[in-house]
Amino acid sequence: MKTLAFTSRNCKEIFREPSNLLFGIGFPVIILLLLSAIQANIPESVFEIQNLTPGMTVFGLSFISLFSGMLISKDRMTSFLTRLFSSPLTATNFILGYMLPFIPMAIMQSIVCFITAYFLGLTITVNVLVVFLVLIPTAILFIGIGLLAGSLLTDKQVGGVCGALLTNVAAWLSGTWFNLNLVGGTFKSIAYALPFVHAVDAGKAALAGNYSEIYPHLWWVIGYAIVVLILAVIFFNRKMSSDVN
Repeated sequence: MKTLAFTSRNCKEIFREPSNLLFGIGFPVIILLLLSAIQANIPESVFEIQNLTPGMTVFGLSFISLFSGMLISKDRMTSFLTRLFSSPLTATNFILGYMLPFIPMAIMQSIVCFITAYFLGLTITVNVLVVFLVLIPTAILFIGIGLLAGSLLTDKQVGGVCGALLTNVAAWLSGTWFNLNLVGGTFKSIAYALPFVHAVDAGKAALAGNYSEIYPHLWWVIGYAIVVLILAVIFFNRKMSSDVN
């Protein structure tokens, strides 16, 4: 109940700035429309809708890191959290309270991307539901990155790290824009050492119905998500202890 009460408060804070929601949902859709328009005017199959959609969905989820990080960092900067530290809420309660409101937002982003892709020629099958399930660990990963950044950085620093840096890293190292095999070498090795390309590949496998190919990639995403959330709880707990003392 304590976590749910805190979650309710955070939901209200998120909806106080609907422009963030519109941007997080609308920007990936605009890119999807733009790349599909480019594909319609070139002879080579570069941006096929069945490959582009999972990538753009993962790219859209990366913006949630910015929103979650900004929420927690602003609470820190305004001393709101300092006052709450005297409550019976634990660090885990706080992290869950910050995380839960963004999961429906992530699902909404994914739904909008796939609805857009449907009008661009994507065939909707039951595999789309599997994609949504597969992308939940990815959403949790991005939320966790934001919470970790928000626990350590100021709101301006979060804007730079999660806004400019993370979204670009997630885009270029996920294979969203191009096949990583075209570059190969060290670039590809670095990409596959990070979770973003695994999230996209898992989504592509789910959409194609190749379920056996999902799990090697999904375990990477889940592993990163667990580590990031543990770090978020640890550093948030340290922040609680330092502020109380």
